[in-house]
Amino acid sequence: MVATRVPELPEVLPVKAQCLPYAQIPHTSRLFLDFLSDFPKVQQFYSSSPYSSEWQKPTRRPYDPERCARVSDILERQNRAWGASEKTIVNIARLRGGASAALTGQQVGLFGGPLFALYKALSAVKLAEQATAAGVDCVPVFWLATNDHDLAEVNHTNFPGPGGTLQLVTAPSYGVEDAPVGTIQFGDEITGVVEAAAELLGDSPVTEMLRESYRAGENFGSAFARLFARLFADWGVILLDPCDPELQAIAAPIYKAAIERAAEIDDALLERGKALERAGYHQQVKVTPSSTLLFTLHEGARIPVHRRVNGQSMEFLAGDRKLTQAELLGQIAAAPHQFSPNVLLRPIVQDYLLPTQVYTGGTAEVAYFAQVAVVYERLLGQVTPILPRFSATLVETKVQGLLERYGLTLTDVFAGEEALREKIASRILPPELQSAFDRAGANLEQSLAAIRKALVQLDKTLAEAADNAGSKMQHQLESLRGRAARAELRQTEIVGRHAQMLSASLYPNKTLQEREIAGVAYLARHGTDLLRELYATVHTDCHDHQVITLS
Repeated sequence: MVATRVPELPEVLPVKAQCLPYAQIPHTSRLFLDFLSDFPKVQQFYSSSPYSSEWQKPTRRPYDPERCARVSDILERQNRAWGASEKTIVNIARLRGGASAALTGQQVGLFGGPLFALYKALSAVKLAEQATAAGVDCVPVFWLATNDHDLAEVNHTNFPGPGGTLQLVTAPSYGVEDAPVGTIQFGDEITGVVEAAAELLGDSPVTEMLRESYRAGENFGSAFARLFARLFADWGVILLDPCDPELQAIAAPIYKAAIERAAEIDDALLERGKALERAGYHQQVKVTPSSTLLFTLHEGARIPVHRRVNGQSMEFLAGDRKLTQAELLGQIAAAPHQFSPNVLLRPIVQDYLLPTQVYTGGTAEVAYFAQVAVVYERLLGQVTPILPRFSATLVETKVQGLLERYGLTLTDVFAGEEALREKIASRILPPELQSAFDRAGANLEQSLAAIRKALVQLDKTLAEAADNAGSKMQHQLESLRGRAARAELRQTEIVGRHAQMLSASLYPNKTLQEREIAGVAYLARHGTDLLRELYATVHTDCHDHQVITLS
């Protein structure tokens, strides 16, 4: 067994972490909350509790050594092409020699995607380290979801801009609609997109990494891989592009089984969907009686394969094409690179290609694993454990200063920008000020009237003097009211800017920071050592959301 070398950490970490239970985070699904806090309620849908150590035991699923050697050769070829570190090559050798995989994956978002993509890689590294320490040699693997065809989800990213605003940077791209994003190449225009990002990020090693990775001729997958190969070089994270025709050829038996057993699998998924709904949960992935688990390419576009019963036989539909089961199986055998799994089959393909020890993913992935289990049982005979990935909100010094100044917490920010503005205003703008001026004006008018009446009785010639004095007093009071109003307006503008900054930094677009803001933005500001500092806060037995203050 080869021991895992963990990068050395600073003696004193410039970060402070606090736990925030998911129950306090808006829009967290009930299924995920019960998975974390009341596992007996969801036990029927999962292979193991997130707090169980069973996942650290040797996997019971047989894994063909010949297949392992073929996959390892492909991984070495891929990772060397992306500039992999020697540590990564060593980890591939460990995989070839019988190590298991701590697996995660993500869409290949522009410039490495949002923060949580970094968190996923760190989670896989930590789990691999933990399994190895428990006696099961394990390496971290990151599955690049290059087969996905939702270009609008990966062609942009948000960077923090001036004044606490968010700046959206988008890569123009051209090609067939619904083409897998791993096939969409960048042209010369990517240089301008990188420089737009560099202007926001400033000069830093990470900015240079973006220039080296995102170049004409690369695609969303290869550029993402080049960047992650550099960011995670010290940990030896193995990157895998499933669009590789050789990998798809190895996965062909799973594609074939998904079609041969399509009706059986669909029935099982429909029943699992009903069971989830009876238990009070929703289906993460909608399944219909015509569903299959495969996509195919047609004129470069990725389209779903459907099925329907035609008399005593079953036929399959791919766009406007009708195929018998035999014809479809023949196409899979002849050209497996023309097929790819949907989200419910992808974990099975992953675990057919890799000896997966554990998968780590976000809330949505945990939810759809409740459905995936029935596919696992029918095609692989054993369900892979899933553990929640590391999740965090990063609080920078300036933002932390605002929270402390106004006595706020992250949950206050979750209420939304308007509610946040009102809360800040209530703490710095005296609400009784206006009514105090109104009372003062009324009292002054009443007092002046009484004084004038007494003066006229004393000497009628003092009436004009009383009127003049009263007018001056009212003028001074109104002048003071005007100055107070202008001061209040300035404070209100400041309140608005501060509320906007807090919202954009901590809960952008009413979404967790980790899902909206580019991870490289924080690495550019704080250096790539931030990854090591975050790694030290990853504890696989703690599944709360972390609030991490950066000094």
